Amino acid sequence: MTREVTLGLVQMSMSADVEFNLRKAVEKIKQASSRGAQIVCLPELFNSLYFPQAEKAKAFSDEIPGKVSEALSKAARENKVVVVGGSIFEKSGGKFFNTSIVFSEKGVLLGKYRKMHVPQDENFFEQNYFAKGDLGFQVFETSFGKISVLVCFDQWFPEAARVCALNGAEIIFYPTAIGRVDGIEQVEGDWREAWTNVQRGHAIANNLVVAGVNRTGREGKIEFWGSSFVSDAFGKMIARGKEGEEIVIAKVDLDHGKDIREGWRFFHNRRPEAYKKITE
Repeated sequence: MTREVTLGLVQMSMSADVEFNLRKAVEKIKQASSRGAQIVCLPELFNSLYFPQAEKAKAFSDEIPGKVSEALSKAARENKVVVVGGSIFEKSGGKFFNTSIVFSEKGVLLGKYRKMHVPQDENFFEQNYFAKGDLGFQVFETSFGKISVLVCFDQWFPEAARVCALNGAEIIFYPTAIGRVDGIEQVEGDWREAWTNVQRGHAIANNLVVAGVNRTGREGKIEFWGSSFVSDAFGKMIARGKEGEEIVIAKVDLDHGKDIREGWRFFHNRRPEAYKKITE
């Protein structure tokens, strides 16, 4: 017996027209569903250009519930798919967050995750716009399995993936906005290779499926490289996109991760009493 689920990763480019981007995302959800996807994930900040590459920019924010969440709820219900709403620029009271919203195949809001690790770097001035997430790490129970969402910069932090796994996640989705930046040399090494490998490492260490969902296209100084992918629970690349627009479809077996966890005993042999340094 296996527990198979089909994932649809929407790798798309965005324009300055937020309404057009939302309509496009809804259409992509429909297309992914028609190809058999049961869970569909959008990229980070999918309904706008990546405005944080400027230190100051006007950007469309929305509340939850709001226009964007209502459109995604309808898309989930009409296409009978779980929708991971990448992330949006959420307005909540006097604060703003980089927030992912998750809907069941009936269009019910299962919850939201606010990006916990917010970068502040050249062309990624996110702390100018977003407060740090205040909801902790979430696990959403869907009809197809237990999923978590971590957003872009979160992917560099092994603690985030581990907490999601300890809380029962079987799949982690990483909606992302990452690419090459004009004028900045990759002196550390190949950024895309590191981006891929660190997420595959999370899959192996935590015995779960990882799906990285990146945007694509040129925006200002950034060339987003797409390359969305799905890794199984032992780091095997199940599917990978190219650099242009596409929908990446991948079938994964959730019992595979359970078998690895039982066989390799990573979690059984943990030593939490020795890890206090991590929380200092």
